[in-house]
Amino acid sequence: MLSNIQGELPSAAVKTATPHGPHEIALDSDIDALLFGDDSANAGLQVDTNDLDSLLEGAATASLSRNARRGMDAILKKTMIYYERLPMLEVVFDRLIRLLSTNLRNFTSDNVEIRMDSTKSMRFGDYLNSIPLPAMLGVFKAKEWDNQGLIVVDSTLIYSIVDVLLGGRNSSSGGLAGDGRTYTTIECNLIEKLIGVFLEDLGASFEPICPVEFVFERLELNPSFAMISRASNAGILVRLGIEIDDRYGKISLFLPYSTIEPVRELLLQNFMGEKFGRDSIWEEHLVSELKETDVTFDIHLITEMMRLSSILNWKVGDSIYFSSTPQTLVTAKSGDHALFQGVVGHKNGRVAVKIQDNLLERMLHGEGNAT
Repeated sequence: MLSNIQGELPSAAVKTATPHGPHEIALDSDIDALLFGDDSANAGLQVDTNDLDSLLEGAATASLSRNARRGMDAILKKTMIYYERLPMLEVVFDRLIRLLSTNLRNFTSDNVEIRMDSTKSMRFGDYLNSIPLPAMLGVFKAKEWDNQGLIVVDSTLIYSIVDVLLGGRNSSSGGLAGDGRTYTTIECNLIEKLIGVFLEDLGASFEPICPVEFVFERLELNPSFAMISRASNAGILVRLGIEIDDRYGKISLFLPYSTIEPVRELLLQNFMGEKFGRDSIWEEHLVSELKETDVTFDIHLITEMMRLSSILNWKVGDSIYFSSTPQTLVTAKSGDHALFQGVVGHKNGRVAVKIQDNLLERMLHGEGNAT
């Protein structure tokens, strides 16, 4: 038994409190020597069975506690959000890059190259904390969706735009991006114009899917004043790199998922060509086949209300009199849908109907539903 080992605990041992009172616990090297038969180490080592049990139980408890703490931290600090893929949103951003490249060339009268650096899902609070300052934050609203979004322009792009628009020297150092001063009114006005161009192109990019107007609301310099959503809400973050001649900067777009929720079903459809999911060849073929479809319709001559007693007294040879005249309009129906109304006559020895009113055309143009 371990309790029979005589000797004193080495000076490097650690004193701990156990349910049985304070005991001296050997270090890992001493326990290894004890377990694996190192006689030289065992010569001066005395370990009680309760000491060893306490050591093992304490190590297991500490391990479980650390694992539980790490698991809880992973849940509380989770930043990666997984959402379903929106194929059409990727097409919208590709279209945005093409439109923005053209319009920024006209805006700056200089060569502009734009590339997409990244697209990912992120919590709004985590994104605000990651914004490098100083920067300008443009808050905008999607009128048709009744929600907001955020555009962030970094300091390098701000000074590059100011430098280009005010005729500064060609410099790749980003101008005065590192001087730490606040932005002037002129600089804010120029960036507002840049954001206006961006929002106009963003609306044009969404137009093939759903017409929407993005309206600029305000410009903020402090992220705390740009809270367009709860910090825990997720959204889509798109970072674009803009190179104007030898100058370079970044602009970011954050769209909360609550903002694009009204058009989520449209964004889920697959993209096929520049028609945004539409196939014109298939549409034309379907229309041509529909036009060749046979349609059965009935001519409804007249409806008359009579007593059941009169109907039961009918005999062969009796005449039935109706309140209508030869000029009364009759209705042609296909199923439950009225197609047209006309007057009954005859032509070439056949019963014919002359159309007086096209109910189908009126129904298709929304002038009224015929029944």
